[in-house]
Amino acid sequence: MTTEIYRDAWGVPHLRAGGALALARLQGLVTARDRAWQLEVERHRARGSSAAFLGPDALSWDRFVRRARLDDTARRCFAELARRDPETADWVRAYVDGVNEGLSGADAPEFTAVGLAPGRWEPWTPLAVWLATHILFAGFPAKLWREEVSRRLGPEAVALFAADGPGSAGSNGWLLSGDRTVTGQAVIAGDPHRFVEDPGVYQQIRLACDEFDVVGLAVPGVPGIAHFGHTGTVAWAITNAMADYQDLYRERLRRTGAGVEALGPDGVWRRVARHTELVRVAGEKTVEVEVLETERGPVIAGGPEGLDDGAPLALALRYPPRVTSDLGFEALLPLLRARRVADVDRAFDLWAEPVNVVQAADVEGGLLHRVAGRVPLRGAANGTRLVPAWEPGHEWTGWHETPRAGLTDGVAVMANQRGPAAGLGVEFAAPHRADRIRALLAERRKWSAADMPAIHTDTRLASAAALLDRLSALEGLTGPAAELRERLLRWDRRMDADSRDAARFAALRSALVRRLAAHPAFAALTAPPAYPDVLLPWLALLPRIGFALEHLLRARELYGIDRQRLVREAVEEVAEAFAGQPEARWGDTHRLAAWRALPDPSDEAPALDGDHDCVLCTSAVPGWTDLAARGPAARYVWDLARREDSLWVVPFGACGLPDHPHHHDQLPLWLKGELAPVVTDWARLTKESDHG
Repeated sequence: MTTEIYRDAWGVPHLRAGGALALARLQGLVTARDRAWQLEVERHRARGSSAAFLGPDALSWDRFVRRARLDDTARRCFAELARRDPETADWVRAYVDGVNEGLSGADAPEFTAVGLAPGRWEPWTPLAVWLATHILFAGFPAKLWREEVSRRLGPEAVALFAADGPGSAGSNGWLLSGDRTVTGQAVIAGDPHRFVEDPGVYQQIRLACDEFDVVGLAVPGVPGIAHFGHTGTVAWAITNAMADYQDLYRERLRRTGAGVEALGPDGVWRRVARHTELVRVAGEKTVEVEVLETERGPVIAGGPEGLDDGAPLALALRYPPRVTSDLGFEALLPLLRARRVADVDRAFDLWAEPVNVVQAADVEGGLLHRVAGRVPLRGAANGTRLVPAWEPGHEWTGWHETPRAGLTDGVAVMANQRGPAAGLGVEFAAPHRADRIRALLAERRKWSAADMPAIHTDTRLASAAALLDRLSALEGLTGPAAELRERLLRWDRRMDADSRDAARFAALRSALVRRLAAHPAFAALTAPPAYPDVLLPWLALLPRIGFALEHLLRARELYGIDRQRLVREAVEEVAEAFAGQPEARWGDTHRLAAWRALPDPSDEAPALDGDHDCVLCTSAVPGWTDLAARGPAARYVWDLARREDSLWVVPFGACGLPDHPHHHDQLPLWLKGELAPVVTDWARLTKESDHG
């Protein structure tokens, strides 16, 4: 049957076919045409072969992917999917067929730049892309940090650096029941906070066939619409639940004449699965990687000889899809077919990872606020630190029931704070974003879809209070330092790009963070063990100080550090730096630093509003850089009264081709906090082609 491709004014693809299989193939085809380079980068990253064309900087990631056995896990998951749910497996195959057809004629300029030709996707490649995209989402490397802090400063120090202080990760999502809207129907809105990539990590798309008609945000390389969708009668959205569902085990390994053995909790040495793989590196020699897997899981760091610095340590990662051979893809088709909240609920019963908080609503007044995903039952120590594989008590014994929650006065807000998933995690985001969203929504009784951008773009920084309180208590300043103090105490605490006071606050915060990080009390944390480079960002002291500043300033005592003296020194430093200089604005240094597989130094980094604890979460690293690599990877508003009153935007555009008119045409909207309309009337779309 002929399939049809339409586009709206922003180049968003609207796809129509007779059945789900034909539509999946068309989705893969159009995605490959629009984003061939992005898809190939993701395929190579999921296989651990990206260094072959991206060079040595990608080697650490490739080594991690090989050692964590992501591609093999995806193969296992697809084989199990084909056994349990042949219909969904065929649907995934159809998508892959479309991708391969689209890639066969791809001529993206990046391929020429690196001398790469598009490769062939396998049926399990979408699962590998999904797994590679989310393997670090649960933040298991944070256990390495907690281990170091506990070992160097004592167990009580771990809480000082907890993410419940200023957190740098997460998303916003809020649900308003019909009682709180001007139409009497629910509204769902939010924005996922991820590393901002170009092309974007979310693809605006519409998928329509005889069975369903869904608009939403797809993950390029993965069929369907998993995270954010609107079928016309029901809509759903997710935020990261901040659950802990991955474990790190210390392993005792030894080489024998027959291979490698690991010591188990029963005191028995058992054979470890072992093989070697070769990783090609552009411009350098091919690297051999030893891949080991114990009964706990793949060894991602160290080996029988320990780490590179000689520490006698090997780390095994245990993660649910490796254990269960289930990545949750059985949920994807039921989500597209959903008509009511109950359908969405049943679909998310099949969800595996990442573990999310789901909000959904339908036109009959149905509402849903629940956690979805698979979290293992095991000892409490597994969630907080590395656990010894040779000791009993650290086994997985089952799976948690996923919690549910209701609405309060017609509102549910999730911004990665402690909420429905509190019993499933260890560290959560600070409550500032969630509290601010609730406060804003309480300012009036009735809201419309068109009102939501005012929430998305709020820039008040509640976490500034800890430093400003210290500043208020500071006495005896004179000259420019005294003027700076008075100016910041009058500041409205909004991190607007054109704010001069926000620029001064950020400079003061960074100066203080650097002083704290340089204090001898934290010297033992400046040199982490020789873990793989891909894990080191979780162990870097300066960012940890920056994101924990609120806790560190409010702690009753901090290892004898004279914090008031450091604040005074920071104020004097910043006052001197700003004296006699032009009135700098926050946006002069707070700019977007999007990730590109091939960096383009000619691209201008635009100024950004917001900060990491604002609702408009554009995360810099205090003390290190004001550039923001993380921010809203999309914004959405789902209106249940009328789908065409829904709104959305992505950071760049619908197309991944560099010179295409729709490559970066949404960037001005995204920067201003404006949204584009979701158009679903076929008569208002432009037909691009029929595809037989």
